[in-house]
This record gives sequence, structure tokens and C-alpha cells, in this order.
Amino acid sequence: MQKVRVQPNAQRSAQTRQALLVAARSLFVEKGFAATSTPELVERAGMTRGALYHHFRDKAEVLHAVLEEEARQVAEEIEKAAPANTSPVDALRVGSVAYLDAMAVQGRTRLLLIEGPAALGADRMATIDEGHAAASLREGLEAAMPGRHVAALTNLLSASFDRAALDIDGGDDKKAVRAAMLFLIDQVVAPTP
Repeated sequence: MQKVRVQPNAQRSAQTRQALLVAARSLFVEKGFAATSTPELVERAGMTRGALYHHFRDKAEVLHAVLEEEARQVAEEIEKAAPANTSPVDALRVGSVAYLDAMAVQGRTRLLLIEGPAALGADRMATIDEGHAAASLREGLEAAMPGRHVAALTNLLSASFDRAALDIDGGDDKKAVRAAMLFLIDQVVAPTP
């Protein structure tokens, strides 16, 4: 007699949740949040609506989880880009390119900069960003230029980075946009006379 190996509940639950998130990401990128229905989401995931509502309160909560994961991955790429012994200014420059590269992952710009703000609102998106890429940017600016309006500069540069990602996603010259972002970083962190 052959033994049947049963997965622990926690493992099955994690796999179900992950399948729902993968399906949701795919649909949100293809169709957008508003045009994606929960029945097609569970069908794409090969799950039931009961499984969806066991893990998530509603479709907006699914989107929030997808966006958290996307934002986490962007921040991880930024953090990995600069070696530990890099100067603060060089870390900002390397992190700038890493952000643009991370945002070039298919669908990520649409999710984080279009679907997320439209569906969840600016405040919730700011909270997600603050826990990830904006935190990296703020820390980099604090290290490179302590005491120089870091909070305001973080917000302004963050908006510039988002615009750059949208431009690249829209087909603008990637090298030119990167060069412009690096120029902007250099101007911001330049010593004041």
C-alpha cells in the first residue's frame, strides 16, 4: 500500500493564496483592475470563490496584496544594486537605475502607477510606497545630504522617478530618461556653495 503524502494546511493555504495573487496580477495587467471580475479571477487561478474570500475580503484587498509584493520587489532590487561600501551619492545613482530597471518588469508600471492609484487612492499608494522604494530613496538622501529638506526632496524625486518609469513604459528612449534622472540626482545632491 502506498502512502499518500498530505500537505500541511499552512502550506496548502499559502499555495492557494499565491495562485490567487498570480492570477490577479496577470488579469490586472491584461485588463485592469476595474475590468477584472472575481469570477474570472478565481477561474484563472483554478480556485473557488470561497477560496478567494477565505484569503481576501474583496478584490481591492487582492490588488493591495499584489501591489505590496510588486513594491517589495522593486525595493529589493534597489537595495541589491549598490554594494555596502558604495558612497551615498553613488548609491543614489545606482539605486536610480535599479528603480527604473525594476519598474521595467512587464506590467509593473501599470500596476503600481496606474491601477493602484486609480483603485486604492493616492493615500494608500503612498503608504505602500513609503514602506518600500520611497524609504530607500529617503534613506539615500539622508545619507548623501543630511538636513537638506529630505522629506520634500523624497516626495519630489519620487514623483520624478514615477514619471520616468511611465515614460519608459510608454516607449520613450530608455537611455535618455535614465541619463536625465541621473542628471537630476547629481543636481540635487551637489554641494551647496
